[in-house]
Amino acid sequence: MADLTAFPITGKWPAQHPERIQLYSLPTPNGVKVSIALEETGLAYEPHLVSFETNDQMSPEFLSLNPNNKIPAILDPNGPDGKPLQLFESGAILLYIADKTGQLIPKEAAGRYETIQWLMFQMGGVGPMFGQLGFFHKFAGKEYEDKRPRDRYVNESKRLLGVLEQRLEGRQWIMGDTYTIADIAIWPWVRNLVGFYGAGDLVEFSKFTNVQRVLEAFVARPAVARGLDIPKRG
Repeated sequence: MADLTAFPITGKWPAQHPERIQLYSLPTPNGVKVSIALEETGLAYEPHLVSFETNDQMSPEFLSLNPNNKIPAILDPNGPDGKPLQLFESGAILLYIADKTGQLIPKEAAGRYETIQWLMFQMGGVGPMFGQLGFFHKFAGKEYEDKRPRDRYVNESKRLLGVLEQRLEGRQWIMGDTYTIADIAIWPWVRNLVGFYGAGDLVEFSKFTNVQRVLEAFVARPAVARGLDIPKRG
């Protein structure tokens, strides 16, 4: 059995199954990317809740794994060359899971890089822009009388949804018939935008029929339904 006691993070979140991938996360759009990918691929893992309410992400143990104090992060006892691997940044973890399992990403080089392209589209565009819109619409930013910051992110979010709408014309998923890590990265954020953030009317979501169609197909997947609730909140 793997011995993970040398890793400080296991002092705060002891591994009951040290032979499995250890997932440190919270069911946010970024967090569920990884739990969904793990559920889709069937990799054995052990989830640990990182509570923002108690500032777990700022603890020395968590910072030993991710100095950027963000979820999700993983510790794989069976990493490359059979050695443990610590990894943070959801996009990097999705790529790692895809490569480790040979799933969720095309094997041919062109398809692989096109998938990575759309993964980066989420990391650099969809996530940051939808997240800022959420701040200005749902959280403290809604108190600002000046609506120009909010409207900036409304307009950019609508533009990004338009890019997705065009891409999905005649396609089942981002990469066509193949469901990939690009979908796992993008759709939790779209779901959050119109669900948790309640910004559907603001971005005129009803106009994006292809986006609606694929979002519905995404949340209907059994592995997605499971992953959206992992780790369970206390």
